[in-house]
This record gives sequence, C-alpha cells and structure tokens, in this order.
Amino acid sequence: MDDERNHNTSSSSLPSLCKQSASSTHRGSLELDIPVVDLSVSDEKFLMREVTKSSEEWGIFQVVNHGIPTDLIRQLQVVGKQFFDLPEAEKEAVAKEEDIEGYKRNYLEGIKAWDEHLSHRLSPASVINYKYWPKNPPQYREVNEEYTRHMKKLTEKILGWLSEGLGLPSVALLQNLGGEMAEYVIRVNYYQPSPKSDLAIGAAVHTDVGAITLLIPNEVPGLQVFKEEQWLDVEYINSAVVVFIGDQLMRMSNGRYKNVLHRAKLDKENVRMSWPVFVAPRHDLLVGPLPELTGDENPPKFETLVYQDYLHQTFEKWALDKLYSS
Repeated sequence: MDDERNHNTSSSSLPSLCKQSASSTHRGSLELDIPVVDLSVSDEKFLMREVTKSSEEWGIFQVVNHGIPTDLIRQLQVVGKQFFDLPEAEKEAVAKEEDIEGYKRNYLEGIKAWDEHLSHRLSPASVINYKYWPKNPPQYREVNEEYTRHMKKLTEKILGWLSEGLGLPSVALLQNLGGEMAEYVIRVNYYQPSPKSDLAIGAAVHTDVGAITLLIPNEVPGLQVFKEEQWLDVEYINSAVVVFIGDQLMRMSNGRYKNVLHRAKLDKENVRMSWPVFVAPRHDLLVGPLPELTGDENPPKFETLVYQDYLHQTFEKWALDKLYSS
C-alpha cells in the first residue's frame, strides 16, 4: 500500500539519516520542544487531549508526576548499573541464546564497544524466563517485579487516553494488544564512553516495532529524535518517563498516531544508560487499522498482519538488535 510505504521508514533510508553531521542536531528552539505532560493534573479530558496531540504531532512525549516512586526508579538504575559492573564471566551467565532475551555485547570496528544490553520479558507471567534475569545483584528480581507493576499501570493509563483520543472506549487499544496478555520487555542499555562519539551511534536510527515504549534514561545526554529534517536532543528531566509511539499504534490508529525515528549517541566521557520497556501485541494477534476508524471516506492505510509476520518482515530489513534499542 502506498500509504504504508509513506508512513514506515525503509531500511534503505535509515543509514542516510545516521550519516547526518552533528551540526544538524537542534538545541533549544521553543517551537521544537518535545512535549512534557504533567500527570498530576486532575482534569482527565485535558490529559487525554495533551497525550493525543503529542502522539499525533510528535510520536514522543515525556510524562512527569506519573506515580512511579522516585526511589523505585533509583533502585532500578542502581541494580542495572551493578549488573554491568560485574566481571564479564558473570554477565555471560545470562548471555543471549536466541530471540531477544539475555545479555549481549555489540562491537563496532575501531571502538571498544558499541553497546552492551540485557533484555528479558517482564509480563505476562506465562512468557517470563527467569534464566535471563540476573541473580546478581540479589535485589534485581524484586526491584524489576515492583517496577513492572507500576509500569503496567502507567501504560494502561496512557493507552486509555490514546483510545479516547480516537473516539473509542478507554480499553480499546489495550484489548487490541491482547489485554493482560500484551507483552512487556525491558532492555537495559549500557553505552560506554567513546572519544569517537561524533562518528559512532550507540543505537542506530529506528522506530520501535511494538505498540508503545516507556523509557527512563540516566542523566547523560544522547537520545535524539528526528523532526523537521533535523535531530533534536531529548532533554533529561529527573524521574520523567519518555514515551514513544511505536509502529503498531500508528497502524492501529490508521496513521493518526505517528511512530518516531530516534537514535542514541555515545558520550565522550560518561556511560549512558537507558531502561526502555517495550509493550507489544501478542504474537498471534492480527494487527492493523481498527475497523471503527476506517470507512469509505477513510480507507485503511496499512495492511492487517499477524504481529509475528510483521516482525519477520521488519527484521529482514533491519537487524533485531538495532530495533530493540533506545
């Protein structure tokens, strides 16, 4: 479909974006500030409008006062950093074997490391494989399970507002992702500092293949999004959660919600880390424009596919490890 080609970014176009010089990075324009939504506002309709507008115009926004305890976020960051500080042999104990789960270290020629990362499923319980959850530090499992409970509540809130923004019942999007069987995957990214940071990308240019991603970074800059033909830095806001619209919400909304191109750069002196949680449909679900949003005057812009088939098609164009990065 022509519209699907127009909305999705082909693998052939991504490297050209990677090569853009650092001078194209934009900083500080009031007109191009990535939206920030304060969830402490009691007006639900206002929050729905803000989240909807940000998803239609940007495909990314940050949320503050979101209800996840600051202390829990700090604990998540501490146990994540402690894992990457372990000797290599201990990290290899949860090494990636197949699929997306486990620990892996990617190398880039001329640079010590491109990135290290640890991925594992958080929910539903039926898909969790604890062999990919580190036993050291000992608090890792407890902290991640508590974080998952809060993350699911926040995700369901945001999906509820996004459903209402489409004129649908608040449960519509979550139900179409499989309800309680929607899959949550965390990826802990660890980007070593590099004196060649101007030449290297920590995470290549991509959109997220799932439905929605909620990310917490550390304070080291590097996350960027592409808008108005330039790269924009995502401002670090203490304890904020960065929300990305992924391919499946774009497809389900028939293009109203935009997926967003983003990448991660290396820092010259400091370790950059991030904790994205990817929320995706059950693999056997059909995903495409919701019937309630299409008709004679608004025909489907995307093909309806089993999500697993969409993944296979996408991964053939773009390496899996690059897609699950932020």
